[in-house]
Amino acid sequence: MGKHYLDKLFEPRSVAVFGASDREGAVGNLVFKNMIEGGFKGEVYPINPKREEVQGHRAYPDLKSIGQPIDLAVITTPAATVPGIIEACGSYGIRSAVIISAGFREIGPQGLKLEQAVLETARRHGLRFVGPNCLGIMRPTTGLNCTFNKGGATPGNIALVSQSGALCTAILDWAAANKIGFSTVVSTGISADIDFGDVLDYLVNDPKTKSILLYIEGIHNALSFMSGLRAAARFKPVIALKVGRHASGSKAAMSHTGALVGADDVFESALRRAGVVRGMRIANLFSAAATLTFPIKADGDRMVIVTNGGGPGVMATDRLADLGLPLADLSKETMQKLNEVLPVTWSHSNPVDIIGDATPERYAEAVAICMDDPGVDGLLVILTPQAMTDPAGVAQSLVALNKNKKPLITCWMGEIQVAEGRNILRDANIPTFNTPETAVDAFSYLVNHGRNQKLLLETPGPISRDRAPDVEGARLIIESVLAEGRKVLSESESKAVLHAFRIPTAQASIVRSPNEALVQAESIGFPVALKINSPDITHKSDAGGVRLGISNAQAARSAYNEMLAEVRKNRPEAQIDGVTIEPMLQRPNGRELLVGLVTDPVFGPVITFGAGGTTVEVMGDRAVTLPPLNRRLVQDLISRTKVSKLLGAFRHMPKVNMESLEQILLRVSEIACELPLVKELDINPLIVDEHGAMAVDARIVVDYHAMTADRYNHMAIYPYPAHLVSQRQLPNGMDMVIRPIRPEDAEMEQAFVRNLSEQSKYFRFMQAIDELSPQMLARFTQIDYSREMALIAVVQMEDAEKQIGVARYSINPDGRTCEFAIVVADQWQRQGIAHLLMQMLLTAARGHGLQLMEGDVLAANNDMLTLATKLGFNISSNSEDVDVEHVVLRL
Repeated sequence: MGKHYLDKLFEPRSVAVFGASDREGAVGNLVFKNMIEGGFKGEVYPINPKREEVQGHRAYPDLKSIGQPIDLAVITTPAATVPGIIEACGSYGIRSAVIISAGFREIGPQGLKLEQAVLETARRHGLRFVGPNCLGIMRPTTGLNCTFNKGGATPGNIALVSQSGALCTAILDWAAANKIGFSTVVSTGISADIDFGDVLDYLVNDPKTKSILLYIEGIHNALSFMSGLRAAARFKPVIALKVGRHASGSKAAMSHTGALVGADDVFESALRRAGVVRGMRIANLFSAAATLTFPIKADGDRMVIVTNGGGPGVMATDRLADLGLPLADLSKETMQKLNEVLPVTWSHSNPVDIIGDATPERYAEAVAICMDDPGVDGLLVILTPQAMTDPAGVAQSLVALNKNKKPLITCWMGEIQVAEGRNILRDANIPTFNTPETAVDAFSYLVNHGRNQKLLLETPGPISRDRAPDVEGARLIIESVLAEGRKVLSESESKAVLHAFRIPTAQASIVRSPNEALVQAESIGFPVALKINSPDITHKSDAGGVRLGISNAQAARSAYNEMLAEVRKNRPEAQIDGVTIEPMLQRPNGRELLVGLVTDPVFGPVITFGAGGTTVEVMGDRAVTLPPLNRRLVQDLISRTKVSKLLGAFRHMPKVNMESLEQILLRVSEIACELPLVKELDINPLIVDEHGAMAVDARIVVDYHAMTADRYNHMAIYPYPAHLVSQRQLPNGMDMVIRPIRPEDAEMEQAFVRNLSEQSKYFRFMQAIDELSPQMLARFTQIDYSREMALIAVVQMEDAEKQIGVARYSINPDGRTCEFAIVVADQWQRQGIAHLLMQMLLTAARGHGLQLMEGDVLAANNDMLTLATKLGFNISSNSEDVDVEHVVLRL
């Protein structure tokens, strides 16, 4: 793997500072001073045409006068000068910059025009930049500090990426006092070019970074953000602090950065799907980062508390309840064992209060017994320094026990008397905290991280394998509505779209006179329901546009007239197109639910679920998630609502048919994936009982969507590309499937690489390897389909799939080209498998809108060079390595 495209930004050997100054308080003064005093391990050149010397160093009027290669430009001059400086940098060969200067989009249209000029110039030269209007960046281990912060940062293993420069300075000051170090600090500012996604892409492979902290005000590019976030979270803990949780905060954040701010619950859902932990306060960020870097994982959320004081145990219990985490129910066997080793006065429940005179031996016995309980997922051990307590001895006893895979978290309360014990725990890599609440918070980070990491591994496809929907039919309905100049589908049109996606609906007919209502009601059979049919009325009940339980012909005719009169009185401006009439649904055990689809300004389509009916806004019971979905993700969505508790058996009502409910949510996910024209969808109510689910009422809002070669460019999370699955037959008659790789293929991929011959491994990886490292294996199987593709060829061998080949591409930072690699198992070579894999890979790349595919092939790999020639690749010698050929194909 070559160097990252941001390598010269974060690891420069030479830096030019435009606007370096002697004037105290000037930004250029502070930046240059920080570079010199920070001990930067490279050359620093001050550029100031008005000075011969700056801070005792020779100054240069321009880049040409330096006459040496420059890796990074730092710009602190007024905004109007920046386009010219970027032009000069690009012409000089500089490909990285930090623009600290302010005065761009944040000041209005004139500043935005200036910003666009900077961006266009930078792109023309292939120059990437951070900012503008930012604090700058730091790499403390190399002494790189091109910020105007007063001072630097202590070297460490935490990366901080923040949209707010002001908050960066506050965090740096707070961290210095708390002895917290950083591997990297990035203030992104406006993010006109380099954004969160780019920085995360660099940090994921940065050996100096162990965990990543994000301060987020808004997002510019949801797909890039989610792509980078999901890639980073697969390998390193990522903790995000998102402000603007309320409307007033969102407005302030947007005005500050110019980035889009969506609904907070949608953002929360995005972080969950990305495997990220969310912090609510600055202190949370560092506490979570510290906890998640420990080599412990939580497989569940049930905690047991072992304490020598009742009060601290209650405090911990209260905090667990605040966070929605349960106390573990100790088994009868555990209770019996505890009774045998603890005083009769112990609490006989969880929290396990082992009394104030607890010795190290008593602590060790109680903790060991609780650890062995299968109903316990994590332990919190609390110690208060009472007269008989031995804090250091208890710590030593826990160190000896800390071989269990369950999380062991400690809280040594106090300061002087417990200091030695805390040091023992820290040295043994056991998390320890000062208060029960912060210790419980730490456990919650482990739980949330574990849950979200499981969600991250889910890779749903866009279309269900059961009864494919009529996507084209639904699209034709929508396009007809748009052609008529409408954006709101009628109820019958909305239900037709749902029916095309196999969602059961209560069929309705439109009537436009009292007599038609009477005739249709007789045809359907009583009782019936009447609803106003108007594209302008969303909440029909509020307008008086619903009549239920109509039981005879006379009532049907009267209800028609009365309803129209009431609606015209309440909504005189509304366009009315008759009345829909449908059978009155008789579901005595039915629960009224809401299933919806909305378009978030940041993350695109979002699926909502919650309690339905006329009180939906008042109840406010909804959970949201980003599509695509599978059953695991649907179940997670349902479980996060209050109404989920009503779906099981209670009182006289049986449990609902959960499979039918889940199926409808999966179908709505299909609509989100396949119909970007749908901007809003409401199924309210969706009535579900023990027999199934039925959409009683539906409303769909549509609008035009700019189509591209990428069919899923409207989504923040790319679905599993099921359209690339293909079945082929080998010359020997054996069936072979070529499909995109999934995370669950990790074991099969590892076996495939392990069984390759030494020559095949060398030809593929250009180095000697035995097998893939855990990080390489995760990177190869947990891929982001929006920026890379891996197609594997598999055959069925007895009861399991066997991988016999793989071809993959990775999109370059320019977004237009990609690099490829391919390898086929030795015993399966010369059967046309490589040719088939490459043909499908090329098709996938073209479908993604890519323009060029390239790769490096060892000159000794004659078979690969022959295949490349047959496929139309141009072959040229590699200027940097005579043993490598470079192959290129224009797509």
